[in-house]
Amino acid sequence: MSEIIILSGSPFENSSSESIMKYLGTLLEERDIRVSHISVRDVPHEDLFFAKFDSPIVENIASLIRNAKGVIIGSPVYKAAYSGVLKTLIDILPQDVLEGKPVFPLMTGGSSSHLLALEYAFKPLLATLKSHNLKGVYLIDSQIDKEKEIPILDENTLQRTLKQLDYFIEFIHMQNRSIPTHYTI
Repeated sequence: MSEIIILSGSPFENSSSESIMKYLGTLLEERDIRVSHISVRDVPHEDLFFAKFDSPIVENIASLIRNAKGVIIGSPVYKAAYSGVLKTLIDILPQDVLEGKPVFPLMTGGSSSHLLALEYAFKPLLATLKSHNLKGVYLIDSQIDKEKEIPILDENTLQRTLKQLDYFIEFIHMQNRSIPTHYTI
């Protein structure tokens, strides 16, 4: 079982959002946190196109997400929203798959003009799955170099992203401490 699921909504393997999420995954692993990477590319096109709710792959993704302690989910911005293929995957996941789960949303886009896609498109979508959305991060493609070990070029953006990652980890630890292991009646 993974502690953290990183779910990529990018249809491209070498996208800006994918490089940021791989980097965050590396940082988590350096802290001895188990991470599993899932991509929309892992789901057969037929399962997505024909909305196969009972697809073994979709059921496995749902199970991995339900058993994780938190989820980092990212997408490039397309037409002022998340990727359509991510929406298609989310549409066939169970409605409560993220119930109470801390979710760190991340979006990348070509300009700051799409900054509000995080607040007005992505977070409401995740809320329908009953997630506990954290603040999240929006990054501009020009601030990212996919070939570098640390892909975030702008120091302020890097520090803001690392701060959100720290808060995400801290929130998960606080949440797990507050859950009693047994009840006495």
